[in-house]
Amino acid sequence: MSERNSTVMEREGVRAARESGRTSVVVIGAGINGISTFRDLAMQGVDVLLIDRADFASGATAASSHMIHGGIRYLENGEFRLVKESVQERNGLLKIAPHYVKPLETTIPIYSTFSGILTAPLRFLTHRQGKPQERGAFLIKLGLTLYDTFSRDGGSVPRHRFLGRKKSLAQLPKLDANIKYTATYYDASVHDPERLALDVLRDGESAHSGARALNYVEAVGLDDDGVRLYDRETGVEFHISADVVVNASGPWTDLTNEALGTDTAFMGGTKGSHIVLDHPELLEATGGREIFFEHSDGRIVLIYPLKGRVLVGTTDLEADPREPARCTDEEVDYFFDLIGHVFPTISVDRSQIVYRYSGIRPLPHHDDTAPGFVSRDYRIERRKDAGSPAVFSLVGGKWTTFRALGENLADHVLEELGRQRVASTVGVRIGGGSGYPRTPRRRIEWLRQNVGDTDRGRTLFVRYGTRASDVADFLADGDDEPVVGDALSTRELAWMVEREQVCHVSDVIFRRTSLAFTGDADATAVQAIAGALAPLLGWDAARTASEIDDTSTQLCEAHGVDLAAAAVPVGR
Repeated sequence: MSERNSTVMEREGVRAARESGRTSVVVIGAGINGISTFRDLAMQGVDVLLIDRADFASGATAASSHMIHGGIRYLENGEFRLVKESVQERNGLLKIAPHYVKPLETTIPIYSTFSGILTAPLRFLTHRQGKPQERGAFLIKLGLTLYDTFSRDGGSVPRHRFLGRKKSLAQLPKLDANIKYTATYYDASVHDPERLALDVLRDGESAHSGARALNYVEAVGLDDDGVRLYDRETGVEFHISADVVVNASGPWTDLTNEALGTDTAFMGGTKGSHIVLDHPELLEATGGREIFFEHSDGRIVLIYPLKGRVLVGTTDLEADPREPARCTDEEVDYFFDLIGHVFPTISVDRSQIVYRYSGIRPLPHHDDTAPGFVSRDYRIERRKDAGSPAVFSLVGGKWTTFRALGENLADHVLEELGRQRVASTVGVRIGGGSGYPRTPRRRIEWLRQNVGDTDRGRTLFVRYGTRASDVADFLADGDDEPVVGDALSTRELAWMVEREQVCHVSDVIFRRTSLAFTGDADATAVQAIAGALAPLLGWDAARTASEIDDTSTQLCEAHGVDLAAAAVPVGR
């Protein structure tokens, strides 16, 4: 993303923050954990400013496996506290964010009965992988039985079940015929992680008038009484006084601390890559389930249906946060190999990939511990130099536990400020999950009464949950024209600019919609969105062309989508 200059009009939120010059807390990093901390502090009535050098939820948060899960494999690491917290938070998110978090039936193909019994205790004790050896039915049964004890939640989460080869293949006939068993249990998926993060953020903004969130604003230094900030859109630098600074930069926590004047070595993230396939045969073969298994090299991988596509991932490789994470051709070959391992009669090729992505997990520094055994738990580091604000650095953290993590981090901040907690986020519905109808019949009734049971109405409902009624009212309050069929319109783009701080075309196709993920961000769509955003954001022809070029470059270099062959003139 190219930086802008001072000729760009200053955004209202940036102007208000700059003119105020003061807040109690600055949270650096608008990934899901920074956003959750922001919301929690706002609910306590704390003045808090959330900033990110890029767009909201555009880093590790946007590169997830779209999973909300307890982490059954963490049991092997002995991380029982984390697993218990994770399944509790998963169960809670199914209730408070039902518009985005959905139950996910998960099946493990099993090829042996007793494999891994001798090596598992060694891996548990040493956290070293050793020679890869698959886990047999005995170990998986033991793990799922323990997982059930954490997952019950009053009986609302089904217990796991085992099936033999014959019944397994009757349910999933495309599975490898050499399997001996399958084990099936339930976790959850998050269909739109970036939009869920945005919902949490907007709830924070609504909770307290002193809560403000700014994208494309970077922390560039720590002063005696606050933080120096840089607006990447205008090139303007300004100062904000604060009592506490929270560094929630995820994989980039050490780099942020470096910018703030302190060298740390807290982080040691690993890269995880994914591909998205438009493959009807593979989609049907999954039976609507996630297929979750251990590949021959000992890595845990997954295949599951999402948005009419099939998501395949993930790798676990050492990564440098100073370098952009990319899904390589070698990783694509690896994914194709694992698909063939589970579904040997289904062929896949690169022409069926509509999107690929990669991100760095915010894991702690781990020396020689094998990547698969690095703790997925988190800790909070405090630093306080004389005459400067206290700085809390978040080390670790995962999507599933964002609510609990935000609460924990907010408690540290409240103690530093000498304030008491006055509200809890436990059980509080998130954004468009408030009043969300639980049954198909009630969802149809809600659609008819609030947005209309049409293709466009259903698109808004999937994208916003019950907040779709507010969006629909906004769309009806002016001239509205299609931009990308039923997927997007001119008035909805205005909503995104006014209410969701859209600054770039890339914000729309990657994070406010699923157009890129599903392979629908073609050259025509990108150019149409740029043309519709231009009058909303005051772009001239040169800036509009630059936005198209920037977005096309991101699609090609980061996601393997080449728009060049399909390019047409703006306005076509």
